[in-house]
Amino acid sequence: MPTYIYTMLKIPSILIFLGFAILLGSCGTREKMIYFQTSNQDSLAQDSVKQNMQFTPTLKPDDFLSVVITANDPESVIPFNYPESGGGRPLNQGYMTGNAAKSGYLIDPDGIVNLPVLGKIKLGGLSRTVATDILEKRYALYLKNPVVNIQIQNYKITVLGDVNRPGTYNIPNERITLLEAIGLSGDLDITGERENVLVIREENGKRAQYRINLKTDEVFSSPVYYLQQNDVVYIEPNTAKRTQGTVWRTSGGIFISLVALILTTYTIVFN
Repeated sequence: MPTYIYTMLKIPSILIFLGFAILLGSCGTREKMIYFQTSNQDSLAQDSVKQNMQFTPTLKPDDFLSVVITANDPESVIPFNYPESGGGRPLNQGYMTGNAAKSGYLIDPDGIVNLPVLGKIKLGGLSRTVATDILEKRYALYLKNPVVNIQIQNYKITVLGDVNRPGTYNIPNERITLLEAIGLSGDLDITGERENVLVIREENGKRAQYRINLKTDEVFSSPVYYLQQNDVVYIEPNTAKRTQGTVWRTSGGIFISLVALILTTYTIVFN
């Protein structure tokens, strides 16, 4: 049998083999892509989930607070509120919104806030509820039935890596889960590593790292299920994408030229 006929007969066999290989590879698609494949019924894990549902953020250094006081007599609270400056302070245009923020107070590195009339008060490390109670008791010395509303103006999280819309996002309600953050960024790319999601958080002046496997339900009992202000979520690309990015950039042109040369040679020889 002539060599070229033998070669041509081999081509369908190769294609069949490749087809089977692709089919077998696709069998593992669910295991690689689907979230929450396990269901943990452990009572301890369930208790952790319940604790997560009671999450409340704590005030931290560099938080920018809006503190608004109301009372029975509107005129009496004027000296205690931040003076209006006509439009507020515009947020960084690099964030997802350019709306003006309310005027407010910055928590210093020691957790101290300097408020009108009351002066310096330590609120850092307190939950918003506890801080509100403390301020209402202080203002009660000057006002009748004061009501205090505290809001973190610069509550933001950052999502980086192999997602559809990486960026920094301002969170107006001060409460966002890791899953919501991933959804806000447009979900992971198909090549995003789901078994090793990294959350970086600053705790007591130190940087802590948490690793989460989205293919299990461990995320629901994780201490980073609810994200805190300034948390960073990083999705690393899987091995295939990292290899592709490195090899293609360095050898992509050579590979294309080599394939073109092989095809040209095959066409000349066997046609």
